[in-house]
Amino acid sequence: MPSWEFGRMLRRWRDRVAPEAVGLPAGGRRRASGLRREELAALAGISPDYLTRLEQGRATSPSVQVVEALARGLRLTDPERGLLYREAGHVAPGPDLVPSRIPPSVQRLLDRLENVPLVVYDATWNLLLANTPYDALMGETGHWHGLERNAIWRNLVGPAGRVLTTPDERAEHQVRLIADLRQTVSRYPADRSAARLVTELTAQSPRFAELWKTGNADPGRDPARHKVIDHPTVGRITLDCDTLLVAGDDLRLMTYTAAPGTADAERLALALVLGTQTLVD
Repeated sequence: MPSWEFGRMLRRWRDRVAPEAVGLPAGGRRRASGLRREELAALAGISPDYLTRLEQGRATSPSVQVVEALARGLRLTDPERGLLYREAGHVAPGPDLVPSRIPPSVQRLLDRLENVPLVVYDATWNLLLANTPYDALMGETGHWHGLERNAIWRNLVGPAGRVLTTPDERAEHQVRLIADLRQTVSRYPADRSAARLVTELTAQSPRFAELWKTGNADPGRDPARHKVIDHPTVGRITLDCDTLLVAGDDLRLMTYTAAPGTADAERLALALVLGTQTLVD
């Protein structure tokens, strides 16, 4: 059965991944030759119990999002990723669909930035990856599902986050996000998930419906390079927020940093220490 072969592949590929290859410490006594189950589960954003059931063939039909997250955590090559998709009963995304893959070269870059809060979105602003420092700074993202993982939905419909903005700044940011989504939909007209996202956002947000109808297609430059984060323990932190476009893979990588030696850098470091301890607990 495909589910059994899918599980065998997961176990085989998990055993070959060295912990240091994914930014994990290699020290201590390890029964597993590669990644532990809980380590891969954390990398993929799923529960260890679910990963166990997948590997044992007791869970079938994993979603495309889960398959992609597992392929990313296992650092699979393109042919291996395609095989994992097929064994899960899916077709690997082609060039006519919005890319959701973080390629190994970009992942190596992310690994080098392991102490910098960062988040990666696809071209429809669906969350692909948030590292541990980001969760420590902004709040845990691992429990987000479906539309909750979409930055446009969160800006229009979702609960308020930790970034402080004026009403005008928030409105301008919404305009830019929706204009960027419009460009994405035009680049990937065959992607049903992108079209479905537009339908869902239109149904849930009158603001989205209004802006989508006006047809603004130029996101323009985001003048708000500085973000004020209201951290529940440390207080307000003013950070530089840079959005980097990975052109070939149509990804958006956002980083949050502070100038060394400043009070904001000290508060950021404290927020990461306190937040990481909370996440571990």
